Amino acid sequence: MTKAVRSVDAAASYRDVVDLLIENRLSAAPVIDAFQHVVGVVSEADLLRKIEYAGDEEPRLFESRKRRGERRKSRALTVEDLMSAPAVVALSGSSIAAAARQMDQENVKRLPVVDDLGRLIGIVSRADLLKAHLRPDDEILADIESGVLRPYVDDENTNVTAAVTDGVVTLSGRVDRWSSADIAERMTRQVAGVVDVRSSIAWGYDDRQMRGVHMGTGIA
Repeated sequence: MTKAVRSVDAAASYRDVVDLLIENRLSAAPVIDAFQHVVGVVSEADLLRKIEYAGDEEPRLFESRKRRGERRKSRALTVEDLMSAPAVVALSGSSIAAAARQMDQENVKRLPVVDDLGRLIGIVSRADLLKAHLRPDDEILADIESGVLRPYVDDENTNVTAAVTDGVVTLSGRVDRWSSADIAERMTRQVAGVVDVRSSIAWGYDDRQMRGVHMGTGIA
C-alpha cells in the first residue's frame, strides 16, 4: 500500500478537491473526519457531475434513482455532499487476495487501508496489487519456506520442497496427514506474487473423515 496518503476533510470545498487531485495527479482521495476515520471517498467521477449536469437543473420524467443522485451531487459545494459513502475500506493485515476480491466485488479501483480503530493509514490501488506479481521468484520462495512450510507443516517441512518459476509454485514431498498437505497448498496460494500452485504432496493418513466426525459431534 501507499502510506503517504493525500486525504481531504469533509468540509472542504469543490475547488479544494479539484486542486488537490490535479496538484498530486490523483484520481480520488479518501475523506476523513477529525479523528482520522475514513467516512467516504471523493473521485474525479464525483467532481465531473457538476460539468455533466451544468445548465440541466430540472429532473426529467421517469429519471432513475441513480441519475437523481448524480444530479444532486452536481449541485454540491462541499466534499460531504460530493463523496461516495460509506467508504469501502480494507483492514490493515488483509491479504492481497482478499483486497483483490473486495475490489472486484465492490467495483472500486482503490481501497483506503485502516487500522483496527478505523483510522486511515494508507491506500492500495489495483496497480499496487498487480505489482505483487512482479516479485522475483527467489523472494516468493523464501516467503513460502519461512512463512508456510516451517510454521504450518511443522516438523514435516523437511519432507516438503517448493520450487517457483514465473510465480507458479510446485510443491512436492510427503507428509503424515492429508490436512498438512491441504494447509501447505492453501497457505502457499496466499503468498504475495504466487500465480498458481501445483501440488503433488503425498500423505500417509487421510484425516478428512476424522475431521468431519469431530466437527459434527463437537469432539475436540
